Amino acid sequence: MEATVVSVARVLVASAVRKAAAAAAEEASLLLGVQKEIWYIKDELKTIQAFLRAAEVAKKKDALLKVWAEQVQDLSYDIEDCLDEFKVHVKSQSLSRQLMKLGARHQIALRIRNLKSRVEEVSNRNTRYSLIKPSFSSSTDERDSYMEDIRNQSANNIDESELVGFATTKKELLKLIDVSTDDGPAKVICVVGMGGLGKTTLARKTYESKEDILRNFSCCAWVTVSQLFDRREILKDMILQLLGVDSLDKLLKELQGKLLVQVKHLADYLVEGLKEKRYFVVLDDLWTTDAWNWINDVAFPKNNNRGSRILVTTRDAGLAGSCTSESLIYRLKPLQIDDAIHFLLRKTQKRHQGMENGEDMKNIVTKLVKKCGCLPLAILAIGGVLANKKTAEWGKFYEELPSELESNPSLEAMRMMVTLSYNHLPSHLKPCFLYLSIFPEDFEIQRRHLVDRWIAEGFVRARDGVNIEDVGNSHFNELVNRSMVQPSRVNIEGMVKNCRIHDVMHDIIVSISREENFVLLVKDGTTSVAEEKIRHVAFHGNKCSEIVLDWSCVRSMSVFGGRPMESAPPFCSPQLRMLRVLELEGAKFRIRQKDVNNLGLLRHLKYLNFAGASYIFAVPRCIGKLRCLQTLDMRDTNISAITSEITKLRNLRSLRCSKSLDCGSFNIIVNPKECMTMTMCLPMIFTPIVNFNDRANIFTEIPKACSIHWSDTKGVRVPKGINHLKELQTLEVVDIKGTSKKAIEELGELSQLRKLSVTSKGATENKYKVFCAAIEKLSSLQSLDVDAEGSSDVGTVEWLTYVSCPPPLLKSLKLNGSLVDMPNWLGSLRQLVKMQLSRTGLKDGKMMEILGALPNLMLLRLYRNAYVGEKLVFRRGAFPNLRELDIYFLKQLQEMRFEEDTTPQMGSIEIYGCRLEAGIVGVKHLPRLRIIALQYDGDVTKFDVLRCEVDAHPNHPVLQMSKDRVPTDLVGLEGLSSAAEATESLPEHEINTSQS
Repeated sequence: MEATVVSVARVLVASAVRKAAAAAAEEASLLLGVQKEIWYIKDELKTIQAFLRAAEVAKKKDALLKVWAEQVQDLSYDIEDCLDEFKVHVKSQSLSRQLMKLGARHQIALRIRNLKSRVEEVSNRNTRYSLIKPSFSSSTDERDSYMEDIRNQSANNIDESELVGFATTKKELLKLIDVSTDDGPAKVICVVGMGGLGKTTLARKTYESKEDILRNFSCCAWVTVSQLFDRREILKDMILQLLGVDSLDKLLKELQGKLLVQVKHLADYLVEGLKEKRYFVVLDDLWTTDAWNWINDVAFPKNNNRGSRILVTTRDAGLAGSCTSESLIYRLKPLQIDDAIHFLLRKTQKRHQGMENGEDMKNIVTKLVKKCGCLPLAILAIGGVLANKKTAEWGKFYEELPSELESNPSLEAMRMMVTLSYNHLPSHLKPCFLYLSIFPEDFEIQRRHLVDRWIAEGFVRARDGVNIEDVGNSHFNELVNRSMVQPSRVNIEGMVKNCRIHDVMHDIIVSISREENFVLLVKDGTTSVAEEKIRHVAFHGNKCSEIVLDWSCVRSMSVFGGRPMESAPPFCSPQLRMLRVLELEGAKFRIRQKDVNNLGLLRHLKYLNFAGASYIFAVPRCIGKLRCLQTLDMRDTNISAITSEITKLRNLRSLRCSKSLDCGSFNIIVNPKECMTMTMCLPMIFTPIVNFNDRANIFTEIPKACSIHWSDTKGVRVPKGINHLKELQTLEVVDIKGTSKKAIEELGELSQLRKLSVTSKGATENKYKVFCAAIEKLSSLQSLDVDAEGSSDVGTVEWLTYVSCPPPLLKSLKLNGSLVDMPNWLGSLRQLVKMQLSRTGLKDGKMMEILGALPNLMLLRLYRNAYVGEKLVFRRGAFPNLRELDIYFLKQLQEMRFEEDTTPQMGSIEIYGCRLEAGIVGVKHLPRLRIIALQYDGDVTKFDVLRCEVDAHPNHPVLQMSKDRVPTDLVGLEGLSSAAEATESLPEHEINTSQS
């Protein structure tokens, strides 16, 4: 794919230009005698960058251009590597020592001069073969045109009776269009969803509905906009369809004498003709806001009040939001699994009976439709192929589908479904999207980790006045809006926290990445030999295979399966000296201390994640050599203290470290008898009775137990000098008890800190006061988590009353520990969105009064006796923005009551482990209520009353119950209301609250 190589090359060249400019400005470059060469490299790269931009805009496609762009890409990588080595050489030593190391100086200077020669040759090659001319083209791309034909043909050829599962969606869309209202300004309705969902088909069948559309509108038009369109031709087409062929002929005759038919002539004629008409126009496949703004401004009259309708189909949710209001956006979803199976069998002309007779056949068909993501277009394409195969061959076809997508012409429409969206991405998003091929199929990707990795790889560029993480988040949101990734977890504010990649899309981007040598995926049972330089390697599977490649060029290594074979170097090997990203959190094997002891060799490392490595109990001191490190994630290890060397990492933006409290048999607090027995039997582990693996495990558990002996919380000790980390934005989890008073005081100097988590059990009163004074200085803080719980008991958080002026931007607050009364300063948190209280033991009155007055509070969680009153009353006018209420294990609670005009935004109530003897009263006062979930041990005595209120509620909320509970007052009764549904959902927030 020429366009892919050109776009990726553009991003890499831009990064290399920035690094060359920075390197040329270094004094050492002058002393090494290479400043002139570096300036030359920078200037030539900027010229190459301009040529690449011209090729991208012109959509030039040429095999020779592809080869040249690959050479530019490879050259850019090598320039970056060389200049990064130069930077490490400069920053890690004094100027006098740099000058003394003549060998290193000579080697760096020689590499830079060689790179200059390569830049000259690559630049000359473009001139010699006339690969790119800086001109612009507006011709329509043939492949895009082909895809447009496929989409329109599919929409036209599918009979209404074949549209499995579309009857409901068509009905819902017509309700949104509201054809019966024949006055008022034109209304814009948008159908949004990823490619292949059937947006065009749904719009086409709605457009062709005689009863609903043709009968109610005086004129109709179907306009396919697509990525590239001719403005004059679109206006001519609209005049033809809306005003008639005679009108178009008349206009063209009037303009016959003019040298050029102008857009303005056509637009004025169209607007004038539509002023008194009620029109219905479909704008299919809209790609850009600019295209919408142009069509809306020039083609439609502004003073038409006859109830006209404009129906837009698009893949971009952000674009839909700019076209119309949220209430008029229809988000099309994939088919239900049963409908998808029915559709596939219909296209293959097979019967359901065949599935019922064979379990294997049923599993294969289910796998196939899941692989298609229940997308109609994908099922249509695969069904066409399977129709010519015996059912016995379907299993083999499923296994070979990734390679079939690359080579089978019958599946070209599926491939184009993805590549069309990919080609339309701006150049800075293309490497971000290709990077997703690193992750395994159906893997849930955390936004935070992904953005941190993009930044480490150089895919995200900081903008003036904008935090680089915010820029990275905007990249992620753009991929979500363009339907390139599927949200899998969304927080209360609507921010996508986790995402997945559609299976078919994953297969195709893996294919593109492999074709462009962007990522090498190492899977079970295969030997991988890389002929070209590979920059990103990902290990999948439980037995990673043999791999042959030049490891010195690898920039990222991600392990999602078993330990790589011996052919791969150790994680901290000199062969991996150019590594920027090391991801070990998904590893399916034990990461031990020896695996990370030589981290100091990876001088260019920017992202390091070995969270969950419970066999690591110390941060190696050599970590202080990783001066480029930006993200360090050591959650759920057995590290109890962070070395002072960490204070040398001045680029660090995220530091996460927490201690696992599981030390097996040696936990004297949880298992005192077993601990004493194991301690007395320690001499026996040196005898042949104990095998090698058991002996190693016991030796690993001993330092774990020692660390818990000093502190039974998940927090870790932070060293003095933490205030040197001026770039730090995330810090967790700090043990206030173990950390020195000086280091606690220094926390207040972290002016960019946004998120802070601490454990406080057992600390002195003096340290509490110092910590409260420190957080008052954190003007950028948005999230604060204070945990006083240990492995055996819970401490207090009453000392928070020492805070007098809390951080003004605080949006999330979690408190776990006893609290006699709510601190008064909580009432001043006007920006607070999420509040979680656990084990606080608060009573009615002040708590509900303070929290109820917070204007932006959207989520309230009360866990494990956070509230010990018998009644929880939501009073009139309180909680104006509260949308979700979660209540877990409030043993004293008897009744929950909602007064009139309270919590007008409440949508979800979840009750877990509570027995409400007096029930839930006032559900009718919650106009936006969507669901009440009674989970395990969640019970309401007056269930029949609650059920009647839910049934009568105008918003039709769902009353959801876990399968293992039976309403106490309904035993023996039959025929539960259809509003009550069974579920097996678990309290996910209780399991993992750190990502909310």
